[in-house]
Amino acid sequence: MENFKIDVDSDGIALITFDVPGRSMNTITGSVMRDLVTLVETIKSDAKINGAVITSGKTTGFCAGADLGELNQRGSAKQEEPKSEDERLKKQFEQSFTLNRSLRAIETCGKPVAVALEGLALGGGLEIALACHYRVAADNPKTKFGLPESKVGLLPGAGGTQRLPRLIGVQNAAMMILQGADKSPQEAKGLGFINEVVPSGGTVDAAKAWVKSTLPWDYAKGPNPKAIAPWDVKGYKVKDGPFTPAGAMAAVGGNAMVSKQTNLNYPAQRNILSCIYEGMQVPIDAALRIESRYFIKTAATPQAKGMIRTLFVNMQALGKGGNRPEGFPTYEIKKVAVLGAGLMGAGIAYVQAKAGIETVLLDVSQESAEKGKAYSKRIVDKDISRGKITKEKGDALLALITPSTDYSLIKGSDLVVEAVFESPALKAEVTKKAEAFLGETAVFGSNTSTLPITGLAEASARPKNFIGIHFFSPVERMGLVELIMGKDTTAETQAKAIDYVIKIRKTPITVNDFRGFYTSRCFGTYPAEGVEMLMEGVAPAIIENVGRQCGMPMGPLEVSDSVGLDTALKIGKTNAELNQQDYKKDPRAAMLSWLVEDKGRVGRKAGKGYYEYGEDGKPSRIWPGLSERIEVKTKECPPELKTELTKRFLFRQCIEVARCFEEGVITDPRDADVGSILAWGFAPYSGGCISYIDLFWGTKGFVEEADRLADTYGERFRPNKLLRDMAAKGETFYERFGAKEKAAA
Repeated sequence: MENFKIDVDSDGIALITFDVPGRSMNTITGSVMRDLVTLVETIKSDAKINGAVITSGKTTGFCAGADLGELNQRGSAKQEEPKSEDERLKKQFEQSFTLNRSLRAIETCGKPVAVALEGLALGGGLEIALACHYRVAADNPKTKFGLPESKVGLLPGAGGTQRLPRLIGVQNAAMMILQGADKSPQEAKGLGFINEVVPSGGTVDAAKAWVKSTLPWDYAKGPNPKAIAPWDVKGYKVKDGPFTPAGAMAAVGGNAMVSKQTNLNYPAQRNILSCIYEGMQVPIDAALRIESRYFIKTAATPQAKGMIRTLFVNMQALGKGGNRPEGFPTYEIKKVAVLGAGLMGAGIAYVQAKAGIETVLLDVSQESAEKGKAYSKRIVDKDISRGKITKEKGDALLALITPSTDYSLIKGSDLVVEAVFESPALKAEVTKKAEAFLGETAVFGSNTSTLPITGLAEASARPKNFIGIHFFSPVERMGLVELIMGKDTTAETQAKAIDYVIKIRKTPITVNDFRGFYTSRCFGTYPAEGVEMLMEGVAPAIIENVGRQCGMPMGPLEVSDSVGLDTALKIGKTNAELNQQDYKKDPRAAMLSWLVEDKGRVGRKAGKGYYEYGEDGKPSRIWPGLSERIEVKTKECPPELKTELTKRFLFRQCIEVARCFEEGVITDPRDADVGSILAWGFAPYSGGCISYIDLFWGTKGFVEEADRLADTYGERFRPNKLLRDMAAKGETFYERFGAKEKAAA
């Protein structure tokens, strides 16, 4: 066997070491599934084996679950990609059936099998453990157990939805599976799916001790009576199954909760509930067949395909430098200077120090610089109070940040991040001041959300080393960084910037220079479409509710308030001037001017915009005064209207993304998908804007529907030439732009 090693001791206890070659973490690959068949047969038929203990050969943990790269057909070196959807589904069914059959065979082999869990066991890794008769876990705060499949649009497909409820009850298991929540060893023991928790390093001995306690046994007489799962004992009943009062309430409440929290956008959550409800009414073997059917049904949905591709495969690839230019050595980043200690600069300083980077935080006054460092101290103090870090580690983090006004401290920096106010003149001034002390090979990055990088680089004496590094607020919580290539930015500078982003544990995407770049430009179409609906007379409450229900984190009017209506007004006027247009003639612009200049409603920061805000800064209600300007014509929202408004919100954003591809602003579908979800919260269930086009509609269907929307609502929905060309050829974005080849490289 390639992935398992067996050593049998003098008591006949087989120590089975799970160790997938060439991987830092065990995952369940096609090869592992094939080996499991052999492994189970060996345990069952070898007369020298009286019982077994399964453990990991990796220091990283037991098993992180299924290899989602294989499941998503990113390819393995030894297997051809299925040629059709039917072939793909058949392959997935065969793999699910094989794994389920092997785990059930472990459970019914007649010999006691324990598992020693040193480190995490997630997804299929935990499902292997649940199929063993006894589970021992190391008492380590870093150890986590869970079934996180729902986070990528799937459900557990190797018995998790059936064994876990039988062990800990339907309600506890449903919450854990629906949320994809992790549990610590002590929590798992308290719930009842871990039998014993022992000090780290002692799990194998404890597991062997349990196996030994079931011996000796004469297998000529039949199965060992201790080697039986609770649900295989005659008379077993699920304590809160569907026909119990508690179970009936859990089923009703679970449906209501899932409907409310997912807006029915995530098939996995609905199928998980169905899987558990149906499975608890039948014996385990029938229940496992039910789970397999629901697993294949769920895996075939565009939601599962998109979420796996973007939230797992693409995120992993980009997080490891998947879009990094080749041919450049890794750039060692030990010291970085941050110019500007405001909210963004302070957040950047914190994430750098957290990554162990010496940080110089510069501002116009020492007081302002100290205030910027105090931002990090507040985060550190909170983490210490919650037990997330020790005081010693917190003090060490803060010691890495030097607040100052002295630009000479930039000497020796590997990179500078400029994070001053969005003024080209101010940015030019600090660029020149900083470059006076910056080494020739160091990178200069400008944190800007809209100002063209090529223009900002004109102030630099070394434009080849100049790049946009666009962070999102709050920096410590947002996982994306948008890198913007100026006209003269070199591939080497891009590679260095990517190394920096990875070092601070963020996900980099790379785009080309354009006003608004990729994220700000495309993000703006969502609130803009909300305003279009408002001008048409759609009730503001309908606009906001449909915006959230279609998968966006906020309604479009609330988004506008959060950005700032005064900011939107300023940007609108600037764009009108650049395009030599009369801003005041646009009715949308006139309404915005009325809100900001006449009514003083500038958004959340002032406590009044489209919404009214409470003292806690949260929106309390939509401002009734909108009725002075807007006549509400649509007051009801039947299902067909909700569907139409949903399309408008999502198509408007996707069409802008397609325009970015045609104009060369963005060139990699992975960057586009990951960026759309992480930057502005595009419906995560879709896998991102590009996956929404490719998987939910196909380019041909998307173009046809976009044309209908354009005919009905305006030219902003009209597909561009790129989309029409792709539709004519039946191409997807991932095929045309070659992300698959990059990912497999």
